[in-house]
Amino acid sequence: MGGTFNPIHMGHLIIAEKAREQFCLDEVIFLPSGIPYMKNEKEVLAGHIRTEMTRLAIDDNPFFKVSTIEIEKAGPTYTYETLLTLRDNNPNTNFYFIMGADSLWSIEKWKNPDQVFANCHVLAAVRGGRSMTELEIQAGHLTHRFGAEISLLQTSHIEISSSMIRRLVKEGKSIRYLVPETVYDYIIIHKLYKEEN
Repeated sequence: MGGTFNPIHMGHLIIAEKAREQFCLDEVIFLPSGIPYMKNEKEVLAGHIRTEMTRLAIDDNPFFKVSTIEIEKAGPTYTYETLLTLRDNNPNTNFYFIMGADSLWSIEKWKNPDQVFANCHVLAAVRGGRSMTELEIQAGHLTHRFGAEISLLQTSHIEISSSMIRRLVKEGKSIRYLVPETVYDYIIIHKLYKEEN
């Protein structure tokens, strides 16, 4: 499960656990992004901070792991490169890539989307704003164009976003119960998101 995790929140964890359960995954590896080429770098906290929040969030789940493969990479990070590296290091492993269903509409703009689909089975978590019919049509389009394997995760609509959490902190409002308690404490102690990063 890749993401900026700026910060990681309960929605990420719920989706990861549902994916693990529905597809009998051995483990879920959280991949905090390095320098995300499609986002404004100034708005993203340093990799080691986002990684630490991710570690704190998943610490009590034995099926969840964190990888710093993208954080340690110099320059922009691309999902297709990460998947190739993971495959090279684990040649006998079947990889699934967990994403929000909204990414099904942006993935064609990613770097080498054909390589993303060639190296994993995509699990798209249904989020608000799109009907199941729209999701199925888009998944069908990508399957036809790229030979992609795409499954839609059956999850509740979880309307939590990292941008919403950052905004609430900046406005001095509570984010309790939107993030794990350990992450909440970390954000408060380190006074994160008080100003735009």
